[in-house]
Amino acid sequence: MRRFGFFRTGICLVGLLMLMLACAAAGHAAARDAVWPDAAGSEVKKNGKLVLDISNKKQGYVMARVKQAGKHRFKLRMSYGKTELTYDLNQDGDFEVFPLQQGSGSYTISLFENVKGKKYSAQGKVSLKVKLDDENAAFLVPNQYVDYGLFTKAVKKSDELCAGASPSECYKIITNYITTEFSYDFVRAATVKSGMLPDIDYCYENHMGICQDLSAVMACMLRVQGVPSKLVIGYADKYYHAWNFTVVDGKEQFFDPTAAVGALHAKKYQVERMY
Repeated sequence: MRRFGFFRTGICLVGLLMLMLACAAAGHAAARDAVWPDAAGSEVKKNGKLVLDISNKKQGYVMARVKQAGKHRFKLRMSYGKTELTYDLNQDGDFEVFPLQQGSGSYTISLFENVKGKKYSAQGKVSLKVKLDDENAAFLVPNQYVDYGLFTKAVKKSDELCAGASPSECYKIITNYITTEFSYDFVRAATVKSGMLPDIDYCYENHMGICQDLSAVMACMLRVQGVPSKLVIGYADKYYHAWNFTVVDGKEQFFDPTAAVGALHAKKYQVERMY
């Protein structure tokens, strides 16, 4: 009888598992199916001290590192037409992710090394033409401004909240979650330093953050569900600010997490850059 009972229970458990998997498949993708950056090594360009892995450029990102670790600071500049975006690049020689957020087209990626004081010298340049599989591909992967990994707590929470949900349902779930569960960190805002990047872990664990933290959490939780979400930086009236544009069912949706939690009421938004 015990063996039969165990067998029957096993059948129930297997059936339940299959049902759960079927429901998940019918709904939206889980974080494990999200785009996770990889320096695959199948296509690499080098110039001077710059090493650029462009194996996944069609997926909206490249990975860069310095050829040799050193003590000097490095900056990476990505140029697309008249648009130039400059990032800090680690000096350890490890690959970092950089989004191709301007879409398909021609990019020039340049490396600069801090040689003295505020002076930098050019240490490498690579040009590439990109044709993306999806023009929103860059907003489905992590990067310096939306920095997360498979085991980031916000990623796990996204899976929990969006299990079986469609993209539009997931968008509503995440925006409601941000609105009801988070608040603005006025103390952090008063002590913020120039160049500080968004901190998803800090914001999620404390359920509060400044504008860029809140926007990064939202972008993270949507991206891992296959919903392209842009962290936008610019001006809200006269304030330097961050918010989100999310592509839902082919349409771009505006959402300002800071305004949603009641910490800002702006009438005019001006976009400067997106990550």
